[in-house]
Amino acid sequence: MKTFDHLSVIGLREWIGLPALGIDKVRAKVDSGAKTSALHASDIETFERDGETWVRFNAHIGTPHKPHDKQCEARLISFKRVKSSNGHLQERHVIRTPMVLGDRRWWVDFTLTCRKSMRYRILLGCTAMLEGQLVINPGLRFVQGEPQPHLNPEG
Repeated sequence: MKTFDHLSVIGLREWIGLPALGIDKVRAKVDSGAKTSALHASDIETFERDGETWVRFNAHIGTPHKPHDKQCEARLISFKRVKSSNGHLQERHVIRTPMVLGDRRWWVDFTLTCRKSMRYRILLGCTAMLEGQLVINPGLRFVQGEPQPHLNPEG
């Protein structure tokens, strides 16, 4: 069997941080069947800043039983047509922001969508896993511990 030393192991659930959005720690569901990562957001509105299109939104980062919202702003990268888990085709706003997982940080694209009925407010898709050189052990959860952005300030 081949092994790859350059890959980091993650579980089906992990703590991540989105420091540029002011989010220190939130639980994410790892989903290798999803191409793009998704963030639960509402009240999405676009605006102009320095000749670029930005998006302002409420990120819902708590749990269904313990809600917590955070007002965020990020540069709009694009719009993407996505088929959601219930089969509906949606056009979503796409942002790119640094993500922290354990002691590592890299840029990840997130679509903004309503995940109100979902247990996890963030979905980590396979593109983020490829770029982060991650491999999933489905029998594990929260392998990387809490995000540690101070250990790797680049991003």
